[in-house]
Amino acid sequence: MQVLNDSAAARTKPRTKPQTAPDMHFSAYRPIRKEIPGVTTPNLPALSLMSLIQDPVAEPTGLLLSGGGARAAYQIGVLRGVAEILPSNTPNPFNVISGTSAGALNAALLATHAPRLRTGVRTLEHIWKNLSSEKVYTPQSSTLLKSASNVLLSMLSSKASEISVAILDNSPLTSLLERVINFERIQRNIDLGYLDALGITASAYDTGESVSFYQAVQGIADWQGPHRIGRRTELQLKHLAASSAIPIIFPAVKIDDRYFGDGSVRQLAPTSTAIHLGARRLFAIGVSANRNKPRVQSEASTQPTLTQILGHIMNSSFVDTLENDLEFLQHMNALVPHVPMLARRMHGIEVSHIELLEIAPSVELNDLALDYYDELPKSMARYIKKSGSGSLLSLILFEPGFCTALLQLGYADALAKREEIAAFFRLTL
Repeated sequence: MQVLNDSAAARTKPRTKPQTAPDMHFSAYRPIRKEIPGVTTPNLPALSLMSLIQDPVAEPTGLLLSGGGARAAYQIGVLRGVAEILPSNTPNPFNVISGTSAGALNAALLATHAPRLRTGVRTLEHIWKNLSSEKVYTPQSSTLLKSASNVLLSMLSSKASEISVAILDNSPLTSLLERVINFERIQRNIDLGYLDALGITASAYDTGESVSFYQAVQGIADWQGPHRIGRRTELQLKHLAASSAIPIIFPAVKIDDRYFGDGSVRQLAPTSTAIHLGARRLFAIGVSANRNKPRVQSEASTQPTLTQILGHIMNSSFVDTLENDLEFLQHMNALVPHVPMLARRMHGIEVSHIELLEIAPSVELNDLALDYYDELPKSMARYIKKSGSGSLLSLILFEPGFCTALLQLGYADALAKREEIAAFFRLTL
């Protein structure tokens, strides 16, 4: 059961409602911006200055961006559709943004562009369209095979070492993030009222805990649950690097005196972070094809290849946990009305219905990735054959063609759910 430890009432931000707004129909809550001494307020249109229609009874809305490697480009396509459905000058409509792995990279950049949603989405769209594998990773050694051999030797050795155990070097990605993300804007946008909280999740190698590092308004406390904790901090590049450091593929990242890896690993409840940060409505963008569609079962005549096995393992971290958690949340929503209020009070149970809207790919991304196999760098294609590698390809194919196809798919899927999105944001079309 999702236990809600952080009450929205504990927040300190003003919930003021303007006197009149006769010709606006968008009523999703965004707090009125505050004047901060020494901080210049951006000169935005009047609609943004009013933060659309303030609704003090509306519950905080959270955006959930999961991991999935290159699949995360799909999330930006969906957000482009959302930005098009909402009024053109709309600021960030999400009180809480929670990101994991590649989703954490999207989440952080959106938070830095919170004053105007479309600006953040267009920036991310430009990045993904011009992305290539060489801007994300390079082999740790001169060849991929030598890198894999070094990892295997490290695994067989019993001696502790400061040398990173990884097949690929993701320093090109960290350099890219350092250029495009201004982390100082996160707190600035929180102070101005464009955002309540940003959460980035990583996995601690020493304890196996899922640690959500967050930057937020006052009134939100750290939390601790089964195998997951929340820690307030000033988010930096190292937190994004840790959240996206796929085990064995990318090096672990040191934060303080501990090492962290990809946040999708052992993240049993992806929705937990956003809920702990105060969200009571969730807009979740998945990166797995519609789970309601039956999967076509192929006739396996041979043993699975190494790439199939790796893809299967990575899918279990990046995709399956989110699907399972969303399904659990839907079941809990159905049960909440049947739990008597007296029983809740007697046993100290704090539960709440979590409004949920999920947008997921309408086609299988594994199959889509196979259409762009020729984009795979030769150094990788030498070891990853096309047959049966769709799952792994969809995670590591950081190339313009595939990423653009994902952007277009996400955009189309969002527009196909235009009415549902409009209803979620209380928008009258």
